[in-house]
Amino acid sequence: MAHSLIISGGTVVDGSGAAAKRADIAVDDGRISRIGNLDGVEAATTIDATAKIVTPGFVDLHTHLDAQIGWDPEMRPSSYHGVTTALIGNCGVTFAPCSKDNRRYLAELMEAVEDIAANAIMDGLPWNWTTFGEYLDCVESLNPALNVVGMCGHSAIRFEAMGDKSCDEGVQADERELQRIVDLVKESVEGGAAGFSTSRFLGHRVPDGRLTPGTWADPRETRAIQEAVVEAGGRGGMFQVAPDMRTRYEVEKQMFETGAELGCQVLFSGGTGPEGDGGVSRWEEFLGRNNENGRRITSICHTRPSGSFFGLAQQAFLRTPAWRELMKLPTIADRVAALKDPATREKLVTEAKEAGGFGRVARMLHPMGTGEFPDFDLDNNNNLQKLADEAGKDPVDLYVDRLIASEGRELWNLWAFGGALQNQWNYMRLPHVVPMLGDAGAHVGQFTDADSPTFLLGELTRDRGVYTLPEAVHRISGKSAEVLGLKERGELREGWHADINVIDYENLCSRHPEYVRDFPHNGGRLVVKSRGYDATLVAGQVVIENGEYTGNRPGTVIREFIRG
Repeated sequence: MAHSLIISGGTVVDGSGAAAKRADIAVDDGRISRIGNLDGVEAATTIDATAKIVTPGFVDLHTHLDAQIGWDPEMRPSSYHGVTTALIGNCGVTFAPCSKDNRRYLAELMEAVEDIAANAIMDGLPWNWTTFGEYLDCVESLNPALNVVGMCGHSAIRFEAMGDKSCDEGVQADERELQRIVDLVKESVEGGAAGFSTSRFLGHRVPDGRLTPGTWADPRETRAIQEAVVEAGGRGGMFQVAPDMRTRYEVEKQMFETGAELGCQVLFSGGTGPEGDGGVSRWEEFLGRNNENGRRITSICHTRPSGSFFGLAQQAFLRTPAWRELMKLPTIADRVAALKDPATREKLVTEAKEAGGFGRVARMLHPMGTGEFPDFDLDNNNNLQKLADEAGKDPVDLYVDRLIASEGRELWNLWAFGGALQNQWNYMRLPHVVPMLGDAGAHVGQFTDADSPTFLLGELTRDRGVYTLPEAVHRISGKSAEVLGLKERGELREGWHADINVIDYENLCSRHPEYVRDFPHNGGRLVVKSRGYDATLVAGQVVIENGEYTGNRPGTVIREFIRG
């Protein structure tokens, strides 16, 4: 029989962790209809995958595309990197449920936490919902390119139930307010949310400087929420946390364990430190013990050192009056021209040095270079302090020299997370860790990790051997899909959804992040493209071809999950 599409001649890495094998894949009606030798079988369209690998589409468990979908249904840059399903609503920051009077507050909260202007959010979304289910209806109507899974957020729900005091340290929900929180969680899960998310991270603040709603919620509240998730959606419903592991380590771990015992799939953002093994052995014991007898706790983590990009795009790091004036200039070219003026440069450099320059951060800033592709310095050979010492210069002088020489194109990566490379790689290898924290839609003008899958497969798997290829693909497809409870997604199997990547593995890599102004009100952000994705298919339709969009937007909002 003839098929709609055949992907021929590829090496299939099916997402299960099994060894790669040579096979053809036929697609019909958005599903994989046959896998095997299809020589001589006709198809309306054929994709030649000779010398390429064929994988499932990747499942990104941490994005903040909740607002961006409104004006960018192609969901960039996630879709440039093989992602076919994105989980939104992380860290408790969502736009539903939301009464009409609270819309502006949630937009301003997102601006404060995730660097997207509130005016862009207000004008870029239709705001035609009140409940979480209605928000998902809205996302569906926008015809996204990728599949979307949503979680309801603590900030929206707690503010809806408690008002302004929801941010106050020491203030807990009374019985009526707690019941309202529980009711909203149940309503949201019944309306299609995969679960619930919360932030306990002490860096997430609302515009007035207080921490986001939910940060200070006590165990009575978090347990009630976990019970509501399971009651409304079944065992395996999501309870996602951006935790505070610095000041409330034992409290947070207890919250994870309580959720797992009650039946939640607990998902938290984790990582390692520079001392000793960075906590790897401790987490190995904790995760191993808490994934027995049907309990489920999974950590996600950064795949590369990350935290912020500095340069002349949006952040210069140096914040003296002269530098603030420089960054007010409208374009990067204008800023470079100002730097080239001797008097302006002298003022900028002098002020910066008098203010202490880069201080200890100079050892954490790594230049990404100006070649065709970024240099992530995984051998840890270059940082601003080392380069300055070798040149016999102050770090401020070297920084300015390189900004001018690159015409403002070079970015400096702050190794704030994941900088203890061997510890981080050992953590990533733990059985219950998913190396995917793309964060697309968050911190959009500050940095981007949306190329995590590309970096994982290229730099870490192909070049460094941190994983075998089958294991790397499994972590970000089959395992991620299992964590979410996705039905018939995450692996290449006959009858399953045709969410597929065709990848030129030997040439796969990230491109340099580019600063563009394509958000409402001329808002700026960093976008990173890729090389090596010959084709990314969602529901059997090619959405990315040779790194560019085809115009197809076949994604769907997923509301039904495998639950116990």
